[in-house]
Amino acid sequence: MQPTHSSRRILLPVKNWFIALSFCLALLLNLIPFGNLPGVPDWVALVLTFWCLHQPLKVGMTTGFIFGLVMDVVNASVMGQHALAYVFLAFAAAGLSRRVLWFPLMQQALHVLLLLLGAQLIMVFARMSSGAQFPGFAWFFSSVTATLLWYPLTYLLLAPQFRPEEKDVHRPI
Repeated sequence: MQPTHSSRRILLPVKNWFIALSFCLALLLNLIPFGNLPGVPDWVALVLTFWCLHQPLKVGMTTGFIFGLVMDVVNASVMGQHALAYVFLAFAAAGLSRRVLWFPLMQQALHVLLLLLGAQLIMVFARMSSGAQFPGFAWFFSSVTATLLWYPLTYLLLAPQFRPEEKDVHRPI
């Protein structure tokens, strides 16, 4: 039985340069100084989750660790805080990728919410173990915002992989 939500379109393989470009854009979006606004999503974590779910053989824990260290340096936070959280996020997303992708996008977003909240909890525990104060529950609102962006982000990042609709009569697929 085929799921009713799936597309019958075949996706092209993703290009490595496109994955790298999406991570660079996510990093640039994280570098925008929003101050202490609650609800600003962690773009690197969101893009990492997307690619670990859709391409677990190309993007994984190493990518999460490298971008986590970059975010630690950029934010001048506890060294390893983002790296540990992103490695957990990449591990969990890659491990759940085959299961999560069977669900419709709205239900995928609920899984993504739990993954992002887990990563944020790891960051909070890393901060608090070094003596920092609890950032407050409004800090967790960024995971909710990122979850709301899951639907458009999925279509945006999958758009270059869609094959054209017109059929070539000389090709079997």
